[in-house]
Amino acid sequence: MSSDPLVSTAWLSERLGSADVAMVDATWFMPGEGKTGREAYAAGHIPGAVFFDIDEISDHSVDLPHMLPSDRAFAEAAGALGLRRDLITVVYDGQGIFSAPRVWWTLRAMGFPEVFVLDGGLKKWLAEGRPVDTALPHPAATTIEPAFDPSLVVDVEAVKGLVQSHATQLVDARAAGRFTGDVPEPRAGLRSGHMPGALNVPWGVLINPDGTMVGGAALRAAFEIAGVDLDAPIVTTCGSGVSAALLALALARLGREDVAVYDGSWTEWGGRTDTPIVTGP
Repeated sequence: MSSDPLVSTAWLSERLGSADVAMVDATWFMPGEGKTGREAYAAGHIPGAVFFDIDEISDHSVDLPHMLPSDRAFAEAAGALGLRRDLITVVYDGQGIFSAPRVWWTLRAMGFPEVFVLDGGLKKWLAEGRPVDTALPHPAATTIEPAFDPSLVVDVEAVKGLVQSHATQLVDARAAGRFTGDVPEPRAGLRSGHMPGALNVPWGVLINPDGTMVGGAALRAAFEIAGVDLDAPIVTTCGSGVSAALLALALARLGREDVAVYDGSWTEWGGRTDTPIVTGP
């Protein structure tokens, strides 16, 4: 396999039905959009894909959305979906590339060695007239040993330390207006602004109109223009840990597979009273 964490629709189409490839639908919508990923999956998905529910396969002991589950809870849920670490796993979503990176990152953090995101997702797949299915698969359950790579995730206490030490760059994937505090947060009760010293790379600038990710010099430039040093340590953040994973995916394309995600992101940081916030650029 290539070192690029993306695969093309043509690549996947050639391997439909292969016993060596597992497909995961990770479609997810923002709260308030009035629809769910599971409903979208049931309405049509790539044949053979199982549905990974970001909200359901999460840590329900905390009052934050879709936080990483424990390694044991994840292993149980992934096993029920028939996932295996010895397969190539391809994750996609319905919007193009939006929520699939969250599951790509989750699987990597939980010890899956070969995980890729479908470039352009179901959006591009449908535009090309490729097949979809509405039948719900019943995969044979597998046994997965719990595993966890703590280097790919940071918590609020770690980020507090990074704000103080400036030892690692914090790169925020939210839209510019939310980053500056000029636009209110979509989740009620959160303060507006960003972490002191954070840099802003809105995730939308990384996605083409057809849902694919920009590449080459344009991808590198999106980070460099924002002031990101691509050779220095990076932690990504966003609203709730979804588009932060999209930034981690983009950075992996640039050779940075060591980027960690702040799982609680702004839902946690902006909802606390002991976390510093600044507004403006």
